[in-house]
Amino acid sequence: MACRDEAPIKQPKDHPPTEIEQMKERFSKLLLGEDMSGGGKGVSSALALSNAITNLAASVFGEQWRLEPMSVERKTRWRKEIDLLLSVTDYIVEFVASQQKSKDGTNMEIMVTRQRKDLHMNIPALRKLDAMLIDCLDNFKDQSEFYYVSSKDSGDSNKDNASKRKDDKWWLPTPKVPTNGLSENSRKFMQYQKDCVNQVLKAAMAINAQVLSEMEIPENYIELLPKNGRESLGDSVYRNITVEFFDPDQFLSTLDLSSEHKILDLKDRIEASIVIWKRKMNQKDGKSAWGSAVSLEKRELFEERAETILIILKHRFPGTPQSSLDISKIQYNRDIGQAVLESYSRILESLAFTVMSRIEDVLYADYLAQNPTQASSKSPSRETPVSSGVDKPSPGEETQNASETLTSMTLLDFMNWGPDISDNETKKESPTGNSDNLTAEGELKPVQKLQNIVTNNKLVSYLENISGGPKSPVARH
Repeated sequence: MACRDEAPIKQPKDHPPTEIEQMKERFSKLLLGEDMSGGGKGVSSALALSNAITNLAASVFGEQWRLEPMSVERKTRWRKEIDLLLSVTDYIVEFVASQQKSKDGTNMEIMVTRQRKDLHMNIPALRKLDAMLIDCLDNFKDQSEFYYVSSKDSGDSNKDNASKRKDDKWWLPTPKVPTNGLSENSRKFMQYQKDCVNQVLKAAMAINAQVLSEMEIPENYIELLPKNGRESLGDSVYRNITVEFFDPDQFLSTLDLSSEHKILDLKDRIEASIVIWKRKMNQKDGKSAWGSAVSLEKRELFEERAETILIILKHRFPGTPQSSLDISKIQYNRDIGQAVLESYSRILESLAFTVMSRIEDVLYADYLAQNPTQASSKSPSRETPVSSGVDKPSPGEETQNASETLTSMTLLDFMNWGPDISDNETKKESPTGNSDNLTAEGELKPVQKLQNIVTNNKLVSYLENISGGPKSPVARH
């Protein structure tokens, strides 16, 4: 009987995929632009890489509900996978002049490749911020003075706080402290950790804002804009901005900013008007539909006023989602380097915001333990769109701080933490306000405080707003 050659039967995989197989699958999805059909209908490489970094952070940090160290497995996975995704930037290079000495001793100028300047500066800075955040979580390994309970187990003594959880973040466990509050050493430790995380948050926000400002405005966004600022802002807002004597604080006091939706809508309209006015000022012939009958000087004045309002909104309501302009920039961006910087800085900003909120929850529980009569009042929360109890700088100070940040700050500031610099102000109104609260003479000094940065905390992932894209919980806390 003749023997037949039989095709080898593929055995089902009864073992987890190897690291090489996982890496092949991950980068195959990136190259296909998340279109596994191979039909070429996927997103751009930049957006695919941005989505991959966002989704990785969501799976690793999405349930960081407590102040506790990350597990060894999660930490190892994060280090390994973020290194793989960031390795793409090693091959984004530019030509630079370099001196080379030939064999006969003459100097020649040749062109060599070097990692692109913005990546060369920002990636190490972001890696350092990343390490600082994880180290901060590790610092809570040996703490024993506070613990967590679910809202249903929090007891009658914490009804007000539990009701706040139901209204705000009902799924988060409630921190509990001793009856008399934290010890002095623990309070100083918590305040020190809060100050450190605050520096990381400011740095990540500044990097993210800078990268977004450098991204081109997509034509798709411009095509949907009205042809004048009045139509974008509405008659009432436009009239108040274009008055002869303009007071931004008084202007905002006349608006209804009681919800996140209303704040975001105002931001969207103001950003759209700024884009419109800039395009009008760039039209030289006056024949285009973007031409303007208003003088250049007035147009510049209106734009300056609108930007002032936008800066104040970003200061007072740091927890609002990303604007339509930012979402559009991310969606249509084709620069892979910018996509990596934006997504990496955004997820670090989000993690820092989460850790900051968890620290403030413990400090608020400590505040209630020391002031039982205040238990019925709500804690000023960084997570609500309503203005918190934090002292607000004047509009002029806000604008000056923002302009100094955008023009003078370099990312080398985040690479070198200098000697201790502490603020002289001591604020005691709220236990969860600025990082100077609950300070006492002789306490630990935080790392160097960065200069004031626009707190444009865009923590809602753009993935939730791009149709067809995967949704990620990493941007909400």
